[in-house]
Amino acid sequence: MEAFHFFSKLDQTILLGKKASNLTELLDGLRTVPGSSIYYHTHRFLQQHNYLSPEPPNDFAYWVTGVLNDTVLGERLSSIDIIQFQTIAQLRSNLIELIEAYLHSSTRRVDCPPGEEFHYMASQIFVFPTPYHADNLQQFRDILTHISVNSIYYHVFDAKLRVEKGENDFSRWFADLGNAELAEKVRSLDPYTQTLESLRKKIIYLVGKYANN
Repeated sequence: MEAFHFFSKLDQTILLGKKASNLTELLDGLRTVPGSSIYYHTHRFLQQHNYLSPEPPNDFAYWVTGVLNDTVLGERLSSIDIIQFQTIAQLRSNLIELIEAYLHSSTRRVDCPPGEEFHYMASQIFVFPTPYHADNLQQFRDILTHISVNSIYYHVFDAKLRVEKGENDFSRWFADLGNAELAEKVRSLDPYTQTLESLRKKIIYLVGKYANN
């Protein structure tokens, strides 16, 4: 069985030159920006504020609530369960459908104050190998105790949505090892409702249980 190779990553933020002053323009951006922008605006807080739990809302909910003062739509955008999506395209479609439905049902139309427009951004990811690899669960557990949170983020979040593997790298490797139960338990963890450090501890605990069996 192939060893698990731990990777890490760095992100470079890119300003796309597209902005929105109201919901119609926000919707237009959602339809046209690259998938990396959708991913950036729904995952940025998770990495930048990895010690906060629960994490702040996605950028769309934050702007709609805080700048347009639309708490109804803001709450709907905040309540999107990102873990249910297997691709960025699915996530994009859900955001579009939610805002379209709201615009059809509401007569509220406001522009943001000058200077507070929503600026669409994206990030370019640079992935690089670390010196760490695991041949078995015990080695995996030991490495996970000190690997960087950027590595955990890459294997849990980026692998599933940005790289579009459909699931996190950890569960995929556990399943390949023949540990289907461990793979499912890690797969069922909701990484969006906890900090990266909390997620690290839970995965370490689960792997430790199966490594000792």
